[in-house]
Amino acid sequence: MARVTVEDCVDKVPNRFDLVLLAAQRARQVSAGSPILVERDNDKNPVVALREIADSKVSVDELREALVHGMQRHVEVDEPEEESDVALLLSGRKMAESAESFSQSARAVKDDADDQGADDGLDA
Repeated sequence: MARVTVEDCVDKVPNRFDLVLLAAQRARQVSAGSPILVERDNDKNPVVALREIADSKVSVDELREALVHGMQRHVEVDEPEEESDVALLLSGRKMAESAESFSQSARAVKDDADDQGADDGLDA
């Protein structure tokens, strides 16, 4: 029975891999309590799903949408908040002030070293 059902379904869904995914989705819906749209005839849910697809009792597009929706996962990522432009400007100004202070300190050390070298040269 299943082989004939699959061959009937290929007319509705040409790709067999898509057919398997869609039939599995419908079988899950039936297992979850969705009403069966064809006679069960002691068939299991996957065969019932294939028969429903073959008889066009269910919309292939709706099954595809349900399948995609079921596979989607939304993962929230905690990203640090972006610094405001003002904070960036202030941090840039602080860096410039620190660099200027460092330059002044370096010049003072160099001047002191030059002064000591000049003093040492006069004593000799």
